[in-house]
Amino acid sequence: MSDVALMLRDAVGSIVGRELATLRREVEAYDNDADLWQEVPGLPNSAGTLVLHLAGNLQHFFGRRLGGSAYVRDRDAEFSRRNLPRADLIREIEAAGHAVRAGLSLLSPSTLLDDFPEPVAGIRLGTGEYLVHLATHLAYHLGQVDCHRRIVTGKGEGVGAMRPSELGSARPIGREA
Repeated sequence: MSDVALMLRDAVGSIVGRELATLRREVEAYDNDADLWQEVPGLPNSAGTLVLHLAGNLQHFFGRRLGGSAYVRDRDAEFSRRNLPRADLIREIEAAGHAVRAGLSLLSPSTLLDDFPEPVAGIRLGTGEYLVHLATHLAYHLGQVDCHRRIVTGKGEGVGAMRPSELGSARPIGREA
């Protein structure tokens, strides 16, 4: 069972790392900083807001709760701060990536099989399952950022999301494990 738990940990880390790289490409693909914060009718959040929310979420759950960092989440600020420059958003994405790697590096197979260290939404969840939830939460909001960018910029081309080549197990054909 420990090998399976470690494979889960590594897969979550690989997928979250890929999605954070895509999030950065999305932010960089906007024509200017102001467009990241443009409100669009029918979309509940701007891309800038979603970046702050995702970075705060990952730094809290991976960094603080799993990694023991000193990060203090201000979820309200994730949704109320506005007009930060693109460079600040990229720093938040990088900090989230660091928190994910640090938190995952400390996880043992037994920890992955235990409950997550804090209740979430008033319930207890298994750590492994919650890590998968956090990865899919990131992917869900990443899709919203992509939609926002395409609407605001008027450009339909993607930024190379969902690249299998960015996953940790990717290797050229002919180099079998």
